[in-house]
Amino acid sequence: MTERLALFPGSFDPFTLGHLDIARRASTLFDRIEVAVAVNRSKQPLLPADRRCDLVRECTRDLPNVSVVSFEGLLADFARVRGAVAVVRGLRQVGDFEYEMRMAQANRRLHDGYETVFLLPSEEHAAVHASIVREIHAWGGDISSFVPSPVLAALAAGRRP
Repeated sequence: MTERLALFPGSFDPFTLGHLDIARRASTLFDRIEVAVAVNRSKQPLLPADRRCDLVRECTRDLPNVSVVSFEGLLADFARVRGAVAVVRGLRQVGDFEYEMRMAQANRRLHDGYETVFLLPSEEHAAVHASIVREIHAWGGDISSFVPSPVLAALAAGRRP
C-alpha cells in the first residue's frame, strides 16, 4: 500500500494555535503530513523561513508523522515533486471558502493528481488568524492565547522596542 502524504501549506507567519489544531487533526487522516512553509520573497515576514520551520517543528514534535519543509513557487509543482495525494487547508469562516475553492480548482488544473481537503478549526481557534496576531503583536498586545509557547517566546525575543 502506498503511503498517503498530504501537504499543509502556508506562510505560518506566525504559526498559530489554529494551525497547530489543523496539523494535529490532519495527522490522524493521512500517513504523513508535511507542513510546507511558503517562502515569498516579495513579503517581509516577522521571522525568516528557516526560523518559522524550526518553530513549527518544535510545536509539532509530539506528532510523529508530521514533518516540516519549506518551498518556493507553485504549490501544485511542489505537491507533484513531493508525491502528495492531498493538500490540507483550514477554513475559519465562510469567507475563506470562496478563495480556497478557487485555489483548489486552479491547483487541480495544474496537478490532477491530488485533492484539497478542507478542515474546520476547533471552535476555540476559529477566530485565530495570523494577520490579526501580527497586528496585536505589532502594538505590543498579548498574543499568548493565539500562538503556541515556542512562537510566543520567539516573537517576544525579536520584539523591537
